[in-house]
Amino acid sequence: MKTNLAVVVGAIMLTLAPFLSGAQNSIVQEGEFGIGLGAAHYFGDLNTRAKFNRPKAAATIFFRKNFSNYISGRIAASFARVGYSDIYNSENEYMYRRNLSFNSNVWELALQGDFNFFRFMPGEPGFHFTPYVTLGVGVFSYDPFAYLDNEKIFLRPLGTEGQGSSLYPDRKQYSTMAVSIPIGAGIKYSINERFNIAFEVLHRYSNTDYLDDVSKTYVDPSVFPGNVDGSPSQAFRLHDRSGELGEPIGIPGRQRGNSRQKDQFITAMIHLTFNLQSYKCPTAD
Repeated sequence: MKTNLAVVVGAIMLTLAPFLSGAQNSIVQEGEFGIGLGAAHYFGDLNTRAKFNRPKAAATIFFRKNFSNYISGRIAASFARVGYSDIYNSENEYMYRRNLSFNSNVWELALQGDFNFFRFMPGEPGFHFTPYVTLGVGVFSYDPFAYLDNEKIFLRPLGTEGQGSSLYPDRKQYSTMAVSIPIGAGIKYSINERFNIAFEVLHRYSNTDYLDDVSKTYVDPSVFPGNVDGSPSQAFRLHDRSGELGEPIGIPGRQRGNSRQKDQFITAMIHLTFNLQSYKCPTAD
């Protein structure tokens, strides 16, 4: 009797062995750790026509947590250099004569949700490619600067639009922190079960109009006291640079920027990601 029972149990175990083995060794893609390199571009008061003619460097590092084969969330830390100059607006006489310029280093921390259009399972035939969309919220720091006589000068402390002046009490010094709403799309492909490659375009809407230090109107030059030797101060020279090209146009009250439209920037990057795996029975989804 014991012999027959042993034979039956052995037969059952042999029958179930392939399934048990498969369950124990199933690979689940828990998430991804990735880096990205690419280019960034700015849109705002100095680039009102959304030209893509002055891209600058951008990079990111991120962790993505997979909640299913379709939905994931990520946290990303990114860098983007943005900048533009009115000299690129030769088709617009006023903007060209305005002659303003800036650069800024943007450091962003963002939370995003990703949705894959196709089931994405690295290492599984037929499930190694998908387009996706992404949406999130972030915060970023920025500090616009310009060059004057080959010297790098940060613009915010100068109050180029009268910020902090008693003559313009409604104009407070703007913050170097702002909120971003990243929205974008991409395509990713699994090279093997461990590595993926992707291309992503991510557009950021922001709640600041001072990414470029340009927003409202020109102010009374008296808010920019001269230097001790009587020469014009840096603030005076940088608030209205039209005089470098000809007759100055910075009449107090004349439009310098458009405060009704917030500044934006975009990045386009290639991502390389490393899959974080576990070995357990995956859930059906």
